[in-house]
Amino acid sequence: MPRFKLTIEYEGTRYSGWQVQKNARTVQGEIIGAIKKVFSTNDFDFQGAGRTDSGVHALNQVAHLEIKTTLSTEKIKFALNDNLPSDINILSVEKVSANFHARKDAKYRSYLYIISQRRTALAKKYVWWIKDELDLKKMDYTSKHFIGMKDFRSFAELDKEENSTLVKIDEIQMKKEGSLILVRIVGTHFLWKMVRRMIGVLVEIGRGNLSESDLINFLEMKSKMPSQFTAPPSGLYLEKIFYTEKYQLSELTSWIKL
Repeated sequence: MPRFKLTIEYEGTRYSGWQVQKNARTVQGEIIGAIKKVFSTNDFDFQGAGRTDSGVHALNQVAHLEIKTTLSTEKIKFALNDNLPSDINILSVEKVSANFHARKDAKYRSYLYIISQRRTALAKKYVWWIKDELDLKKMDYTSKHFIGMKDFRSFAELDKEENSTLVKIDEIQMKKEGSLILVRIVGTHFLWKMVRRMIGVLVEIGRGNLSESDLINFLEMKSKMPSQFTAPPSGLYLEKIFYTEKYQLSELTSWIKL
């Protein structure tokens, strides 16, 4: 059967994450429903490049769809979008090799987190408002301890689907843009709640409540403390999936202007 690569954006506020769950509304579940309506079949394979937590957004999630069809890629995109809610949008559909696998072939993933330093009425669902003063230089410097192959057991929620808590973080970028603080994290993969706890610990360092040595200790030995600082999902975005070892990042910027 033909296989297609779908690039998808979604606003995750109304969903219990990406992955299909019983008795919960999910992004994958909504798209599967649209696929069934458009193609009138249950004979297909639809898998995403990675899971996102409840309430987390995506700018460029990737999934593959294997299904028997003669429709063009453009017609598939328009037909699916016509059957999806407004907070889920198929950006593109490409025909790919039958061997392409959205999750297994992914080499790196990048996440973006947006912190607002002013109260906002319009962007509340898309940022984490922090009214405290943050030491951005200290946060940026300390974040470099995350880079490399590290054990993130202190930053991950127990997940039966994960066999290891070792993750390679390739790059971390931090930037102030107006009233916003942008944090980009690039890694091979990410554990459940890992990014939100990384951000939460960095914010506590920026507030002066935690130190550089605290972060080092969290990486060297298991601690439950990072779970106390889990950042809200509202400011987190799955930014991009990379399928080559060498990748090029776009400029770190936000479409939200505060």
